[in-house]
Amino acid sequence: MKDYAALLETLVLTPSRNAKIAAMASYFKHTPDPDRGIALAAITRDLSLANLKAGALRQLTMERVDPELFLMSYDYVGDLAETISLIWPAAGDADAGDLPGVARFVSDIESLPKASLAAHVADLLDRAEPAERWAMIKLATGGLRVGVSARLAKTALAAYSGKELGEIEKIWHGLEMPYGGMFAWLDGHGEKPEIRHDQTFHPMMLANPIDEARDFDRLSPVDYQAEWKWDGIRVQLVIDGERARLFSRTGDDISAAFPDLADALQGRAVLDGELLVGHGFEPMPFNNLQQRLNRKTPAKTHLRDYPAFVRVYDMLFDGEDDIRELPLVGRRARLDAWMADHAGARLDLSHVLAFDNWDELAALRREGAETHGHEGLMIKQRTSPYVAGRPKGLWFKWKRDPRLIDTVMMYAQRGHGRRSSFYSDYTFGIWRGNEIVPVGKAYSGFTDEELRALDKWVRGHTVNRYGPVREVEKQLVVELAFDSAHESPRHKSGIALRFPRISRIRWDKPAHEADTIDTVKALIS
Repeated sequence: MKDYAALLETLVLTPSRNAKIAAMASYFKHTPDPDRGIALAAITRDLSLANLKAGALRQLTMERVDPELFLMSYDYVGDLAETISLIWPAAGDADAGDLPGVARFVSDIESLPKASLAAHVADLLDRAEPAERWAMIKLATGGLRVGVSARLAKTALAAYSGKELGEIEKIWHGLEMPYGGMFAWLDGHGEKPEIRHDQTFHPMMLANPIDEARDFDRLSPVDYQAEWKWDGIRVQLVIDGERARLFSRTGDDISAAFPDLADALQGRAVLDGELLVGHGFEPMPFNNLQQRLNRKTPAKTHLRDYPAFVRVYDMLFDGEDDIRELPLVGRRARLDAWMADHAGARLDLSHVLAFDNWDELAALRREGAETHGHEGLMIKQRTSPYVAGRPKGLWFKWKRDPRLIDTVMMYAQRGHGRRSSFYSDYTFGIWRGNEIVPVGKAYSGFTDEELRALDKWVRGHTVNRYGPVREVEKQLVVELAFDSAHESPRHKSGIALRFPRISRIRWDKPAHEADTIDTVKALIS
């Protein structure tokens, strides 16, 4: 546990990407199985423990320290694991050398009966140093927040082993924790694990935002093709001839939520596309799709009112053939042929747009956004292979210009990680008659200097406190940018904003000049 705690401390305190990779590579190289496998799963967010809840940890801590002191400390620190690790009273005869390793700790937490779990955890916290306490609590509750993505962790695996990152990515989603077979291969002691391509998720290829000021001057339009960007969610279809599985872009199996789609698919292929809902391949707004997301099983009314379909734009496997190394135009030819034999009520082929130059494409983008509500364009190099991750220069996304409204800050809350000492998460509202009603939350879009200024303003204009939340005077106007607006009965304003972020802070604008609910309703798509 001490080594894992040291690793997490290094990761959270080290801004350098290369230093993070080096720290993880060293840990994976020198840590035995199964500890390194469980540690890897925690870093990649593939570890989920259900037995020890955050509420139980809070209660356990308040039995050891003054409850009011704990709540005040938690409010100030903003992170439960860090608060407990620092405020937990140290035992005079603590011996951290007896702490279990990562795998043993996880096994005990999951197997112990709840009646004895609290005493076991308290004993561990008594014997641990603050860093070990923090590591154990993070393991138990999830959400490490150490500035490491799953891809960066896999990059560290490649760094210590000398294997290609792409080869690790290809097998990753077919592996099971604690990844003993994979580590044996990485260490040079075993063969590469064999993963059936028709039974598992394959890492997706992603696009980079286009830089209008720079990219178009260096890119030739003849080398690229364009397609509409749809306001749905990216999915992968794995069809093995007997059943079809539907995966989100992160590899989560969401087939059960969309049986109308999965049951209708035939053939053998791995396809890439956009999940949408609508009748006759006419997409409904994202808000309608959202009614069906994050549900284990769909309601009959949802199946009837919001039928699912996929707009397909790429192919990874054609039957048994892995075609990811083919250029895009070659994969598209294979996809066209496959779709001709398997098209139906649930699969629709993405349309390739005709254009001769970037000005023509820009005009299409404007027309699509204004007339048809398209989210924007995808621009893809014709010769590009299908490469996992976000390679530069191959695929671009050119989203429509964001919507803008002036809102009033209503509430502020502390952030997490390096923002835990700042009020960085904000709730904004708009005018409805003589009252301000919430319309969206935002925690991005500002510089570090602007964050410090906002934090200072929040502290100086607080009127009420609700735990970690501060209500502020309704004075500060902030321009919010967002992709689209939708009706939502779950929100007090009746409106939900898609991807809201701060565009600029209007220090100069009085609150009464902020936008009204009628202004926002006019932007509903």
